[in-house]
Amino acid sequence: MRGVRQSEGRSLSLDTIHRTLVRHGEQVLKRPRRWRKGTRRYSRPIPGDRVQMDVCKITPGVYQYTAIDDCSRYKVPGVYSRATGANTLDFLERLIEEMPFPIQRIQTDRGREFFAEAVQQRLMDWAIKFRPIPPRSPHLNGKVERTQRTDREEFWDTVDPRNPKIEAKLSEWQHHWNWHRPHTALGGQPPIDRICELLDQTPLGEAVEASYDVSRERIRIANHRLDPALAQLK
Repeated sequence: MRGVRQSEGRSLSLDTIHRTLVRHGEQVLKRPRRWRKGTRRYSRPIPGDRVQMDVCKITPGVYQYTAIDDCSRYKVPGVYSRATGANTLDFLERLIEEMPFPIQRIQTDRGREFFAEAVQQRLMDWAIKFRPIPPRSPHLNGKVERTQRTDREEFWDTVDPRNPKIEAKLSEWQHHWNWHRPHTALGGQPPIDRICELLDQTPLGEAVEASYDVSRERIRIANHRLDPALAQLK
């Protein structure tokens, strides 16, 4: 095929070559995997260093809040009827209670439910840094995006979202994810095993609180263009 292209000056697309090979029962072409520039994955070194948080709509009146630890993939989901500041506060209370390590940073997209002043003030009270990502950069919250996709495929597709016992069923799924489900990114371990592995390196709550500098934090706004300007006025 390469010789035909060189001798006759033809330029054949990969799709054309692929269809021709398939029609004649020959081995198909394997396309090289393309990596998008600027989307290199990262992983924080210890549990609690950064927790990604997001909200996804499952069906009208059913929203899933999700928080996943960047290092260990330990996850806390919650079901709410709407994505609001009040529900964000309620979910944060649950998150603090259920994460088995202190949280240093919360990372979210620019959803307004995360920018309520009461939400940000509560994070400051807990000595947790609020770190929203820039617009149009979902790869920065890639772990929570991927785990919500997995939730849809492995959990929500198997249940009725309107079931009165949906919260109990989601808790069962959460336990399976954190304690039993093997994760390729963790070498086949469940998240709890990674947490135990790094236990000696994970700081205690007192150390996290002592290193928190509230003077470097501020109330942020969802508008990404205005937010940096307000930072200059602080």
